[in-house]
Amino acid sequence: MTRLAHLCFATVLLAGCSTAGAAAPGDARAAHSALRPMPARRCAATPIAGPGNGPRPRIPSETLPRGFQARIIANVPGARELAALPNGDLLVGTLGSNVDIVPHAEADGSAGTPRVFATLNDDLAQGVTFAAATCTIYVATEHAVWAIPYTAGQRIAARIVRVARVRTGPVSPGTDGDVHRTTSVGFANGILYVGVGSSCNACTEVDPTRAAVLTLIPGTTRLRKVARRIRNPIAFAADPATGAMWLGGAGQDDLPAGHPYEFLDDLNAHPPVADYGWPDCEENRHPYVRGARCAHTVVPRVELPAYSTIIGAVFYPRDARGRYAFPRAYRGDLFAAAHGSWHDPSTTPGLRCASPAQVVAVPMHGDRPATPVDWADPTRQWHPFFAGFQTGCIAGERIGRPTGLAVGPRGSFFVADDANGVIYRIRPSH
Repeated sequence: MTRLAHLCFATVLLAGCSTAGAAAPGDARAAHSALRPMPARRCAATPIAGPGNGPRPRIPSETLPRGFQARIIANVPGARELAALPNGDLLVGTLGSNVDIVPHAEADGSAGTPRVFATLNDDLAQGVTFAAATCTIYVATEHAVWAIPYTAGQRIAARIVRVARVRTGPVSPGTDGDVHRTTSVGFANGILYVGVGSSCNACTEVDPTRAAVLTLIPGTTRLRKVARRIRNPIAFAADPATGAMWLGGAGQDDLPAGHPYEFLDDLNAHPPVADYGWPDCEENRHPYVRGARCAHTVVPRVELPAYSTIIGAVFYPRDARGRYAFPRAYRGDLFAAAHGSWHDPSTTPGLRCASPAQVVAVPMHGDRPATPVDWADPTRQWHPFFAGFQTGCIAGERIGRPTGLAVGPRGSFFVADDANGVIYRIRPSH
């Protein structure tokens, strides 16, 4: 990186923020102690308010636990990952080249009309996260990661800088056409995490950025690999209580029906480079390829059924105190959006029903799931929270597919749905 490029990047990070001194990493585990955190900065807050643009209908078939209600607050075609901003606005990554913003998403009444916040010079701007420590928005597209300086209340990007490239090499020579093109981002303890999907269903990658989780070293464009052999690392969730970064991974196709289970796991619990084993080893170090060496692969902490396709995840803050904060029983829980898959009984022998599209809640005990993994039953650790997206047994009977998740500063829970192109807002019904 040239000296000029360094200066430009520093300018981007500083715009609209006031320096508040350096922040020590909140999680000093050996797994990532070598990564240098970004300096802490502070964004000014702006009041949460907003005009109403008329109530929007609720999804007719929704199912929520008693005491909650959901409402559609915005229409955003191809809505994917979400990031809540301190003033109550909501960023929405999309399947196009735009990141949209929903003004006043946390308002007492209706949200404002969505608008384009930033247009990236690349497709699939589905990954988005807000780094409060540096007052920076990060966006991930198919081939790059971008930084956008943020000023409180800002509703259009003033400057966009590419800070890293991904998918810099070719697809695997043994690729089967199942190329994953999305990139995801998450931010915790001054470190940016980047998840890049594989170029196949089951192969050995030649591009070191694929099927991997990478971290961005602050002030440079150098990516460091911290986890590998993950078919599609697409969901990140930072635990606000510990700073740990959790990852959601989608497993491969064409294994025995009902396998492999799909997982959520604490990346920081393993020293880099953590090996998740795909495509040779899955689940509890189970070899799916003859001669596979699985003794040292990661055993994830949370499992969901095969083909759940976890797109988004978020921790509900343990100390949530806003007007729309969830009851204490849900605070600290890990939520995941299961997008479902194309598999159904007519195309997958032995499959009884397609994995439903739904949002699930994983009760946590500190930084561990309250219920350990049951390798005979991948449904024991979680319970459905927001369901009703699938009216029958086959994938063709879905009426929605949840993707991104976020929690707003007043406690509202946001869910994106890329099938309908909408954003749901869930609140206690009191």
